[in-house]
Amino acid sequence: MSAARPLTTLRTIAAIAALPLLALTACGYGSESKDNDTSKVAAEGKKLSADTVRIGYFPNLTHATALVGDQEGLLQKELGGTKATYSQFNAGPAEIEALNSGSIDIGWIGPSPAINGYSTTDGKGLRIIGGSASGGVKLVVNPDKVKSLKDVKGKKIATPQLGNTQDVAFLNWIAEQGWKVDAQSGKGDVSVVRTDNKITPDAYKSGSIDGAWVPEPTASKLVAEGGKVLLDEADLWPDKKFVITNIIVSQKFLAAHPDVVQAVLRGSVKTNTWINANPDKAKAAANAKLKELSGKPLPADVLDPAWKSIQFTDDPLASTLNTEADHAVKAGLLKKPKLDGIYDLAPLNKVLTAEGKSTVDDAGLGVK
Repeated sequence: MSAARPLTTLRTIAAIAALPLLALTACGYGSESKDNDTSKVAAEGKKLSADTVRIGYFPNLTHATALVGDQEGLLQKELGGTKATYSQFNAGPAEIEALNSGSIDIGWIGPSPAINGYSTTDGKGLRIIGGSASGGVKLVVNPDKVKSLKDVKGKKIATPQLGNTQDVAFLNWIAEQGWKVDAQSGKGDVSVVRTDNKITPDAYKSGSIDGAWVPEPTASKLVAEGGKVLLDEADLWPDKKFVITNIIVSQKFLAAHPDVVQAVLRGSVKTNTWINANPDKAKAAANAKLKELSGKPLPADVLDPAWKSIQFTDDPLASTLNTEADHAVKAGLLKKPKLDGIYDLAPLNKVLTAEGKSTVDDAGLGVK
């Protein structure tokens, strides 16, 4: 623990080396960064303070709030005469780069790149303004080679990328077993093989890996190839909840266009309400958008179990973000970040109150 592939693995590693702290990157699944300048719903009604709002997300089921909100026009509906345009990304560094450069204003993204994006700009680049999804991450293994959790020792297990959300989670789990792995090389009692989600199923089929700690829909793709879910990461967290996707905004855009930000958040809240009230229709809408973006939909034997493992929530689950940062520090992938002020949940809480919903907490990491 959502969401462009203009950065190759080598470029990512080079970027990490250049930063003052190791870049934590997000995993994704689907096409490269892609702009979509047309809206499903024509902009109607009163224009807000900006003509356009540029929104980024991953073509990934853990970003289904954005997928569905885009596909069904639910975000555009709240924006009225302000037009929403969309860009798709498949890795955290590219989306953070786009936010910092002003190519996008708001984005759905995983916790690790949000932490890194905030830390490397000395707290001046972004704010987390809402939650989107929890869960959807599993350890899937070859049942012929791995019969139990203790059998993971000595095996080759894939994660999406060095230092990404799932990589950090797996390294932390390994340490809790009392096993040793060098975080940088992935060598040790378990071989951690950093493998792009696009090719992980093929790596599994070829036998070059024995399993993977990955998000949906990659986990369910492995199951469809004969893999077995050995562990659902949700089982490791209190109440089985942990942040996998946040909503972030450029601080400049938030200051200049608070009405637009609030409209996007209102659209996100209403989209999550619709998703949870209409799971089958929402699942179909998300898959329709994935088909539009990638050229083919997910098959039912992948889509159905993947969808069931994800919870869609407006709560950013702030305390779990802090825990994930601590895991990265313990793994040696991150210097202790200063996360004070990373959240600004006032706009979201205003929307939630208006919708008759409970407000959410920033775990002491909000703006003062």
